[in-house]
Amino acid sequence: MGSFSIWHWLIVLLVIILVFGTSKLKNIGKDLGGAIKGFKEGMKEGADEVANSAADKPKQVPGQTIDVQAKEKS
Repeated sequence: MGSFSIWHWLIVLLVIILVFGTSKLKNIGKDLGGAIKGFKEGMKEGADEVANSAADKPKQVPGQTIDVQAKEKS
């Protein structure tokens, strides 16, 4: 009783097709695929920006001391 059989899923699919129609389901699938593709491209661009910003920063060797002089803002 805890899981659905294949017949339950086929009936649910049939009801969804009857309610929405095949053309609307095709458009929903197309829109969902475009959204996923855009999300993946955005994640790739974000990773590239992070990699580029990390490359611009100077590397600090562990145990290395950086000597700086603090000045008061006037």
